[in-house]
Amino acid sequence: RRRRPRAWSRAARARGLRVGFVPTMGALHDGHLSLVRAARARSDVVVVSIYVNETQFAPGEDFDKYPRGVEADVAKLQAVGGVDVAYAPRAMYVDPEKEAPHETFVTVENVSKGLCSLSRPHFFRGVATVVTKLFNVVEPDVAAFGKKDYQQWRVIQRMVRDLDFDIDVVGGEIVRESDGLAMSSRNALLTPENRAKAPAIRACMSRAAEDARSKRMDASEIVRVVTEGISNATGVVDYVKVMHPETLVEYEGVVESDCVVAIAAKFGEVRLLDNIEISINP
Repeated sequence: RRRRPRAWSRAARARGLRVGFVPTMGALHDGHLSLVRAARARSDVVVVSIYVNETQFAPGEDFDKYPRGVEADVAKLQAVGGVDVAYAPRAMYVDPEKEAPHETFVTVENVSKGLCSLSRPHFFRGVATVVTKLFNVVEPDVAAFGKKDYQQWRVIQRMVRDLDFDIDVVGGEIVRESDGLAMSSRNALLTPENRAKAPAIRACMSRAAEDARSKRMDASEIVRVVTEGISNATGVVDYVKVMHPETLVEYEGVVESDCVVAIAAKFGEVRLLDNIEISINP
């Protein structure tokens, strides 16, 4: 199963074609399709993978509930065009009942710290490992990741740099619903009531960003404004952090240079991520 996509990619590159790659966990939406377009703009052929990666879920998380529908996803890719191969492996890890268990994992030390790893310490090891495996199978020249999962994008960038992958990692801008909610496969799990409340995430981020651009603001004040806005909409905040956009080092005191405000919050049982990049004029 690994040999076919690898052979296809090598044959394309032998013809002088650049291979673009969009790794996904399926349940595709317009955000994913925007990544397809970003990859296509930088390459000649595009591969999209569809695989719900078990190693980034801990026991008790929503692995079993995560939306799945490979046939529907492939139909979306066919409708939008621009995709040459859809790769949907049944498994990316060996079956421990048939072989010695998988025991090699990839860890990106510092950029993986904080944020999502505070409540999901297993998460980025699982992400970095499966992405490494997919890179080794597909062998792309370009890979597109959505900025909605901001820390994940930066983790993959750092991994690619440190392990000398010859891959251009592109960050795709967040695609939003008409009411501002960041598109996510998990949105389908929201109850109607919580779906109506969740756009508060974007609304309070935007207010904080406008204030930060127009006046000197302390990072703690930005955190307070966003946290209150989400809490007032009955969301439960996991984290709100103001950080350097590349290193993800948290700001303290007055924010005087560009930053990103990253958020994770639950509405009901559904954990949502969002962020906003803020340019600060000196």
